[in-house]
Amino acid sequence: MPETACNPRRPEYFHVERIVLAKGSNSSTKNICFVEDICRLYPNTEIIDHTNIPHNRIDLQENSPASRLDRGKRTLVFGEHKSAVRFSEEEGNTCPNYWHFSPYGFCFYGCKYCYLSGTKGVWHSPTVKIFLNLDEILDAIDKTACRTGKPIAFYLGKLQDGLALDILTGYSQILIPFFANHKFARQVILTKSGEVSQLLDLDHRGRTILSWSVNPPEIASRFEANVPPIESRLRAMKLCAGKGYPVRAVIMPVIPVDGWEKAYADFTRKLLSEVPIERLTIGGICIYRNAKELMETKLGRGNDISKNIDKSGFAGDGRARYPRDLRIKIYCRIIEAARETRPETELALCLEEYQVWKALGIEKSIGSCNCVL
Repeated sequence: MPETACNPRRPEYFHVERIVLAKGSNSSTKNICFVEDICRLYPNTEIIDHTNIPHNRIDLQENSPASRLDRGKRTLVFGEHKSAVRFSEEEGNTCPNYWHFSPYGFCFYGCKYCYLSGTKGVWHSPTVKIFLNLDEILDAIDKTACRTGKPIAFYLGKLQDGLALDILTGYSQILIPFFANHKFARQVILTKSGEVSQLLDLDHRGRTILSWSVNPPEIASRFEANVPPIESRLRAMKLCAGKGYPVRAVIMPVIPVDGWEKAYADFTRKLLSEVPIERLTIGGICIYRNAKELMETKLGRGNDISKNIDKSGFAGDGRARYPRDLRIKIYCRIIEAARETRPETELALCLEEYQVWKALGIEKSIGSCNCVL
């Protein structure tokens, strides 16, 4: 466990009710001290010793998926992840596939459309996890990047929020210098966090790319519970861009509520006029069956997402989406606003099919999306 350079602070939106010490929490003196420092921030929180159980086998003792998810988002688990560096294996869409890594697992934010809540790795034990074997994770990244022999991105945000827990762990103090000094490895972080003060004085050398998941405020306020507001995210983006970080944005999932055309066009113009976005990636809902059921438990089956999902069901990659014509219409409106505001911005689609890229006239950009260089 590498030593971090900052004192841990409690994330504003993380309401911890229990802390679980899973397998690996006590595997070294450094791990024990690190865990104790964080536990001291939560003096009235129940601490459960499960050091004989892996991080992904914590039983939350809730029968319904919705109750289990709610309890999991208030449960912090410490453990070790022995396969934290992986290559994505998307099929049935144009995703270029990429390396990603997991110093954390899952997320405490309460987005009602959350796709992660329906994934195999989260469904049975949806707890918020901090992995303590960061030195092993970095060693795996180093070996993978050196075998590749060219600059390559490692994505932090596929299976977690990349920054939400950072003020608690201080991991950015280790990760950003590591990538800044590596010959080949580069880092791409996706987040909804508005807390970036710990990043601003780090020497990143442009080798950590920061990306924010955003939506118009009127959309976020309805579908993103317990999440930093959009204005907070925009401020964070501007601060990081001012410190030379490459900054990207992901507008996803676009949700076709009444008046969506104006809401998304106005927001896109605001985003690109206020923040020097280098690449803008757009996507609709891409939701697994279990996650869709959880979303409908919260929002009802007639919600603005579900009622627009293609009635043909789940696609070849196991996800439900809007009909192709609606997706094209939505993306076209956002792309028009982006080109009006800043024509040089790189544009991309997330988890889309070739026909949609082609219909929008941006098929030459396939493979140049948020998670890669």
